[in-house]
Formats: sequence, C-alpha cells, structure tokens
Amino acid sequence: MVEIRLRNSRSRSVETLRPLDPAQGVRMYLCGPTVYDRAHLGNARPSIMFDVLYRLLRHVSPGNGWAPPVYVRNFTDVDDKINARAAETGRSIGEITEETIGWYRDDMAALGCLPPDHEPRATGYIAEMIAMIEGLIADGHAYPAEGHVLFRVRSFAAYGALSGRSVDDMIAGARVEVAPFKEDPMDFVLWKPSSGDLPGWDSPWGRGRPGWHIECSAMSKALLGETFDIHGGGNDLLFPHHENEIAQSCCANHTEQMAQIWLHNEMLLVEGKKMSKSLGNFFTVRDLLDQGVPGEVIRFVFLSTHYSKPMDWTEKKREEAEKVLRKWRDIVSGVEAAAAPADGVLEAIADDLNTAGAIAVLHSLVQDPARLKASALLLGLLEDGMGDWSVARIDAADLVPHRQRFEEARALAKQTKDFTEVDALKSALTAAGVEVRMSKEGVELIPGPGFDPAKLEGL
Repeated sequence: MVEIRLRNSRSRSVETLRPLDPAQGVRMYLCGPTVYDRAHLGNARPSIMFDVLYRLLRHVSPGNGWAPPVYVRNFTDVDDKINARAAETGRSIGEITEETIGWYRDDMAALGCLPPDHEPRATGYIAEMIAMIEGLIADGHAYPAEGHVLFRVRSFAAYGALSGRSVDDMIAGARVEVAPFKEDPMDFVLWKPSSGDLPGWDSPWGRGRPGWHIECSAMSKALLGETFDIHGGGNDLLFPHHENEIAQSCCANHTEQMAQIWLHNEMLLVEGKKMSKSLGNFFTVRDLLDQGVPGEVIRFVFLSTHYSKPMDWTEKKREEAEKVLRKWRDIVSGVEAAAAPADGVLEAIADDLNTAGAIAVLHSLVQDPARLKASALLLGLLEDGMGDWSVARIDAADLVPHRQRFEEARALAKQTKDFTEVDALKSALTAAGVEVRMSKEGVELIPGPGFDPAKLEGL
C-alpha cells in the first residue's frame, strides 16, 4: 500500500490521506475559473497541482484497495465579472462563457492536464443552490433582506478555523461589503436580486442570482456528497471563499466538516515580481503557447517548485526546462515505458506532492530509458501527445545547410585562427532563435521556442 501525505491547510500539518469511503474512492473538488477571459499563468498552478494528485491517485488506488478517484473542477458561469464583460463588448453572456470554457479546456490540455471526471457549470445547479439557501434560512443560519439572502456568520461557531482568524479580527482587517440590510458586516451574500438586463432565476426571494460561495457548496454536494476527501485551489481562495464554503456547507448539511483535507497552492511570481499588468509582466497561458513555449515546458517549470512555495517563472528556468526535456525525449525516443515508475519518484510524489524531488530522481534515471519514461509519465511529462514540439515544430532540414556552413567555417577558422565568420554566423543564428551547440563531435543547431526562419533568409 502506498501512503499519501498531504499538507492540510486547516490543521496546518502534513497528514496521511485516508479516504472517507474507500469504496467511493478519493473524492476531490478544485475551484475552477470564472469564465470571462483567458486563464493567466497563475490560474494554471492549481490545475497542474490537482492533475498530479489525480494521476497519483489513479495509479495507487487499485493497489490500495480504493475505488478510482473522482475529480471535480467547476466553471463559474454566472458572476458580475461576466456580466461586466458582456456589457463592455456587447456580446451575449452565453457566447462569452461558452468561448471561455473552450479556451480554458484547450489551454489546460496543452499543459498536460487530464480532463476531470466532472466539470459542472454553476448555471446547471441553481435549483440545488436555492434548496440549500432555503434550508439555511429555516435553520436560522441565513436571512432574507431587500431581495437578498445573507448568511449569518456568527451563527457558525467554527467560522475562521481554516484561515486561523477570529470574526472580529476579520472585520478589523478585511475588505467587507458594507450594506444597510446586513445584520453584521461579516455576513455574506447567498442570493442577490437581478435587474431585467442581468441573468436571473425565479426564487422565493424574487428574481435573482446566486452569490459566488454558494455555487461551489451546491455543486460539490451534488457530485461528491455532503462531506468528501479533498478540496482546494490557490491560497487566495482560502479566505473568504473557502471559509464561507465551509460555513454554509456544514450548516446546511449538519456536518462537522465539508472536506477532510484542504489543499492550497502558493502564488506565482514572474522574474521575482508579482504578476501585474502595470509592470508589464502579466500574461496568459495562451500568450506563452502562442510565443512558441511548449505546454510541456511550462508544466516542467511549475513542477520544479513545490506547490506550497511561491513559484517564480523566469526565462532562465524556461530555457533550462526545454533543454532537459529535449535530452530526455531523445533518450526515450522509440522506447516503451516500463511497467511501473521508479520507487523514488512514486515516494516523492506521495510525500505531499514533492514534484521537485521527483524531478531530481528523474535526472538519475537517464541510463534506464524505460524507467525514465514510466516515471515521467506519472508527472504528466514525456507523453507522446505532448512531444511534437521537440522534434516537429519545424522541418529539421531547414537548418541542415546552416549547420554544414557553420561546420565548414569552424574548420577553416581552426586553421586560420580567424573566427570572424564563425562569430557572425553564430550571432545570426542566435538572433533567429537557434541554439548553437559546439563540441568535439561537431555542431548542433536546435530551434528554440522563438525560432523565426525568416531571419535566416539570405544568410
């Protein structure tokens, strides 16, 4: 049996995963995107983290005597940001959400993320949300006010246990929406009224739409049950979103917990700085893919840092990741994966998703191509479907004449000691996005992600 240990945000400790019901498998829920725009690079981190966990669970569940895992990642397709985007562009809300969901699925697939078992949309669970809200009102945990319904935070004694703060501390330091109809500043919206130009559904409190937090509580209950094994997302969701989910779910379902393990990843930096449009370092997953950065390279960079630590995306890391993956793909080319990954890789991933440690073990497996491939596949690397970038992004024949000319110029320079032409050729190739590698055996020209064949015309 493989023991899996995970860092539980609620207990602030690393705990052994023990499924609540092995016959149902490990049930896990990841808060997905609000679908109004492209996923930025930081949005990819929780998806990659949960994808590694999903792969691990699929691998070990049969041997552990557990049913296959059940993975849910939702789409928030009713939200004020979506409404605002529709108003800005003049496009319909349905058109925007459908397009954005397609973008997200394509981008996550490009990063090697397997599709979850369920991808619920909030708009498909409005009836469940209304029923949950009605129950909360009946039990005194929520109250209607001026077309809204609000959750009574102080009715849930354990509020703040996840984030480790008291309600009074939160009021003092938090950004809370002040409204005259609230009994308490910390009370949050479960339902809000909708004007005629906004999405809305009939309810006991008038035409309206759900608040953000109730959406995930209703969808997770419908697909995973009142309590389940793992819930997670970026650490920016820990408060208030996940704190509020726990409160309303436990009160509505009369349970002591919503999920037994809460998993949160740290945030993303770019060249050591927080990603920001004002700094010019804000980009989406699609921006990188369109620039020619392979999805597998992006994934490798993410996996090189433990999910619980801030991850710094740098150009140097991208270059190093591409070199490593090219080397590994050359090694495993035409090789059938071994029946099982190396023990060291499995042990690292099972130890709180230590992907950086697993990659360190992969480096030691270069003399065993079959085991290297099997072990990398557990991390979602070296999959056949993701390998086209390393060999087929351009016709290799395009660089053959340049390599021959470079080798001739280099041989002549060794005799004359005049390396002027060699240096000029190298500069031109580098400017065109080609990496030049020279060794005793000869010259190797490798097109990088920014390779531009047009820059070599007339060379």
